[in-house]
Amino acid sequence: MFRFRLGSIPVEVHPSHLLVSALIAWSSMEGAQNGWPFRQVAGGPALGHASAVGVYILSWMLIVFVSVLVHELGHALASRLFGYRPSIALVWMGGHTLPNDQPGPLPWKRNLLITAAGPFFGLMLGLVSGLGLLLLKGRSPGLDFFLTWFTIANIFWAVLNMLPVLPLDGGHITATLATRMFGPRRGFVLSQVLALMVCVGAVVYGLRSGAPLLTIIFAMYGVQAFRVVAEAMRGSQARDARLTGPLADTLREAKAALDAGRLDDTRRLASSVLEAEEGLTVPLASHAHYLLGWVALKQSQGRAALDHFSQVQGTPPVEPHAVAAAYSLVGDDTRAVGWWEQAWKMSSNRTLLHEYAGTLIRLNREQEALRLPGVDPAAAYACAQSVLFNRGAFSEAAAVGEAALQRVPSATIAYDAACAYARARNAPDAVRMLRRATELGFNDGAYAASDADLEPLHGHPAFEAWLTELRQSAAS
Repeated sequence: MFRFRLGSIPVEVHPSHLLVSALIAWSSMEGAQNGWPFRQVAGGPALGHASAVGVYILSWMLIVFVSVLVHELGHALASRLFGYRPSIALVWMGGHTLPNDQPGPLPWKRNLLITAAGPFFGLMLGLVSGLGLLLLKGRSPGLDFFLTWFTIANIFWAVLNMLPVLPLDGGHITATLATRMFGPRRGFVLSQVLALMVCVGAVVYGLRSGAPLLTIIFAMYGVQAFRVVAEAMRGSQARDARLTGPLADTLREAKAALDAGRLDDTRRLASSVLEAEEGLTVPLASHAHYLLGWVALKQSQGRAALDHFSQVQGTPPVEPHAVAAAYSLVGDDTRAVGWWEQAWKMSSNRTLLHEYAGTLIRLNREQEALRLPGVDPAAAYACAQSVLFNRGAFSEAAAVGEAALQRVPSATIAYDAACAYARARNAPDAVRMLRRATELGFNDGAYAASDADLEPLHGHPAFEAWLTELRQSAAS
């Protein structure tokens, strides 16, 4: 595994990504014997052919690496437009971008833009490569090879990735739009019915055209969609019997408001259900408390979240990471750590892995946290720090940041430590950490000037001097 940064965006490349790209190259080698670089060593010694094999595999690994990275960079840059701090990981055949380190869903409009940006960037790379091929074709066999395959690979993947099948980007877009049009449950099920139909068509096409990889991938996606549809059909009658009438409609409206990030509307609607004098059943009350628990959680009110989640009776089930986050916010990391571990093992989600690791760090179990498989130390320390910050334990958050910098020189961690010191009204140490962040690559003066966490420093001579230096450096 190796890591690097594209500006302020951390990128992590797993060995599995390199392995899969090498296997893709190996599987396509038989049909490439008449092209570059094999044509250049035709009739030559065995050593020359072996060198061509190596060049071909490395070339295809580069094509896959750059194509996937540009795709994920589209997601990441769109996330930055909304002030998030994204991170990129390249794993297996593709990659994933974490746009936001906060629990719960993104507002749906932002989610659509961030999701669509990946295929758009890939398509642009394909079109630019195609234009380059038209202008430069014939000048070099190697250049023709790269431009041809960058064009084909990126246009093909951009189109394929927009198919309405989860976990492809098109599947996320379809599911988001369907839930907006038909409601959260019905819309998601309808999107999975569409996905199942597309998967069946893709499998049939793959079998007829002799494309085993395409057949296997869409067969797996199809099985996943079928399970969702089958489960919905089995449980729909019972759920509809319990959740009908005006109060149920109000709860659906509240859920849509939560998905859109309208927390005040969600609280108002869900509270009105609990205050209803007639028609309030246990399942309806349970759903209302579930929504109110998530509102409290997204506003860093751990105690209120736990109070509401404790009144959820059976359905909808409260997610383990929601309970874990609530315990973390109230400072009960001893209880939170078990829930974080359960949440991570259930989903293998890297955000949950790092929340688990961050909780271990807050419990002074750093070595155990950093030995977790696939853990990114910078992300683990950032999670440990952010929870303390959200609790209002600013001095403790800053201390964790200082300790993290001894192990992980990260501009993000240094900047967050500066914010914690600023909120703790410790201006000298806050400016010291801001200068450390600058040394590590932080250069977003506009963001720092508008960051509410740094408002206690406004007017402080050392802070204003640092901000001026940052702006002058960016302008030069």
